[in-house]
Amino acid sequence: MKKIAIVSVFLLLAACSSTPKIDSSPASQPSKANSSPATNTSISLADIEAKRLADEASKLESEMRELQRQSIYFDFDKYVVKPEYRNVIQQQAAFIKAHKNDIVIVEGNADERGSPEYNLALGDKRANAVRKNLELLGIPRDQIKAVSFGEEKPRLSCHEEKCWQENRRADFVHKLN
Repeated sequence: MKKIAIVSVFLLLAACSSTPKIDSSPASQPSKANSSPATNTSISLADIEAKRLADEASKLESEMRELQRQSIYFDFDKYVVKPEYRNVIQQQAAFIKAHKNDIVIVEGNADERGSPEYNLALGDKRANAVRKNLELLGIPRDQIKAVSFGEEKPRLSCHEEKCWQENRRADFVHKLN
């Protein structure tokens, strides 16, 4: 987020620093037949760079939002990452490798069944299982934080299997420094 804020400041400064260049001498005025709004002003390099930085920041923010929508789901009372989630972990790892200033927080969650202490421990095991998978893909340990919310952050709050399945998960939160 700091990176996006810094890019935004540079964009604002770049936008404020450039002015359209208009030559008011009669010899350089285009004829009315050939004139268009685009020929009366020139685009500065600062404007082009500002646009490029804005596009990069927007793309990065969009990519982070998409990655943070992904979750790893677990079976009841289990903390083994299932093979069908390898692709999710690979996508997360690719993003982290491409952004050395990224810290990912893996949030382990559990459904409401079990004691609060048990669910915190199970959420911790799930977050650490995902962390280990990221480490196996070459992500340094200091770029991964594992936390457990146990049953405290349910995605759905009904008391049946469809909700419990949704709540047995590990989520990703990316923080760019």
